[in-house]
Amino acid sequence: MGEAGRRMERDLSAASPDKAPRTERGRRTLRKLLDAAAIEFGEKGFHESSISEITRRAGTALGSFYTYFESKDEIFRALVRDMSRQVGLHAGDALDGVEGTLNREAAALAAFIDFAREHKEIYRIIDEAEFVDPASYRSHYETTARRIAARLEEGVAAGDLRAEVGELHAWALMGMNVFLGLRYAIWGEEGEAETIAAAANEMVARGIARPAS
Repeated sequence: MGEAGRRMERDLSAASPDKAPRTERGRRTLRKLLDAAAIEFGEKGFHESSISEITRRAGTALGSFYTYFESKDEIFRALVRDMSRQVGLHAGDALDGVEGTLNREAAALAAFIDFAREHKEIYRIIDEAEFVDPASYRSHYETTARRIAARLEEGVAAGDLRAEVGELHAWALMGMNVFLGLRYAIWGEEGEAETIAAAANEMVARGIARPAS
């Protein structure tokens, strides 16, 4: 699927099922609203943001907002789903042609750091979702963990990983990725994403204990 197709897929899944856009113009409008909401919520937080400011940033009429969303809460929930999908698709693209389970995890982490550097608002939005919409917050992390767990399962089947590697390890890797993104994308951008991911990958592969003499 090309980038245009992926963006269309994200747009269609973001609006309420009965309000999904059916034309290219509608999809562009929905995309503008979601992108504007990301900036608005990212800068001001949920409670200080407004629908009128979202539509102003998007350059759309107020009525266009209500074509796809019924409230500020609804577009916030849609935005969390949209950003979660974007992270998954961005990581998926980075895995094309990469062989080896640990190499694939390093590629996914590097892609996430790059994505977070470009979309710094993701951390504030996802963190705020814990209080604004706990179901979306939990769904984001559960979905991400399932993606990682599926890759680890493939690694076990391929003989790259120990047989006991499973869900717990997927959550541990996700936690590492989240905080590496926080440190090297949000709080600072020192180092290439690939270099950071390679160091994390080496830690996963070798551990941090000093070998017994």
